[in-house]
Amino acid sequence: MAVKVAYLLKGYVTVIGGSRIEDESTYKLSVKLGELLAKNNLIVVTGGRGGVMEAVCKGAKNFNGLTMGILPGFDRSEANRYVDVAVVTGLGYARNAVNVLTGDVIVSIGGGFGTLSEISLALTYGKPVIILKGSGGVSDLVADNFEIPGKIYVEDSVEAAVKRILELLDS
Repeated sequence: MAVKVAYLLKGYVTVIGGSRIEDESTYKLSVKLGELLAKNNLIVVTGGRGGVMEAVCKGAKNFNGLTMGILPGFDRSEANRYVDVAVVTGLGYARNAVNVLTGDVIVSIGGGFGTLSEISLALTYGKPVIILKGSGGVSDLVADNFEIPGKIYVEDSVEAAVKRILELLDS
């Protein structure tokens, strides 16, 4: 059965963002993104812990999506309760490279220095990065200063971000 399901999945989307969410609007954006990714048969990849990572996974699980958490430590129990596949790395922040490499497309919501490092790694590895403008943190900093055609895409809504993801996966 799992093999049949795998054929229906369209790709892996790594969602990066803060381990803490400062406001309700960022939380709602994150949950909604997870829901739309699941509805479009996309695997949700995150760092597997709290904040944006947990909210996106929760949204995906609302629609029976498949979620994966790339964890920094040595124990699967670090994963939030919405992670289906917990990958322990023992790499600390270096796990950000694994997180980014796992996704076909990277989506950034809010975030701080860890998120900024993941955006940089994604660009280094040639991964397209979608910035959700208005989500706060480094995502807004990048959105306001670094739109790079073919590399960084700035979107104003979750719906536009998912539309862009599907276009990128189809190209």
